[in-house]
Amino acid sequence: QVQLVESGGGLVQPGGSLTISCTAAVQTVGTFPMGWFRQTPEKEREFVASISWNGGSTFYADSAKGRFTISRDKGKNTMHLQMTNLRPEDSGIYLCASGATGDYAPGYDYWGQGTQVTVSS
Repeated sequence: QVQLVESGGGLVQPGGSLTISCTAAVQTVGTFPMGWFRQTPEKEREFVASISWNGGSTFYADSAKGRFTISRDKGKNTMHLQMTNLRPEDSGIYLCASGATGDYAPGYDYWGQGTQVTVSS
């Protein structure tokens, strides 16, 4: 069983910045963290950003473009999401996923428990 653990969430004022991370216990291509999704009570789980296994390619939701940056460390097992100019609508539980690449949530095999990000004044 693959373990994915998110960290770094918290309360941020609008316009602020926050970086969240996801670490996988197993360091293989098929289990490297690949995507970030956001879950809110008002909306179904939605895609935020994804990254290829080697970090060479990235893909962002329209709402994240220009504000969020997804990256992977050299060891491949840790993925980060750097968020800037945060807005209240960015709030939600951010879920880390492994086993696929892209915006199709059902294609991912493994999910973390999530980290809460709240953007509020």
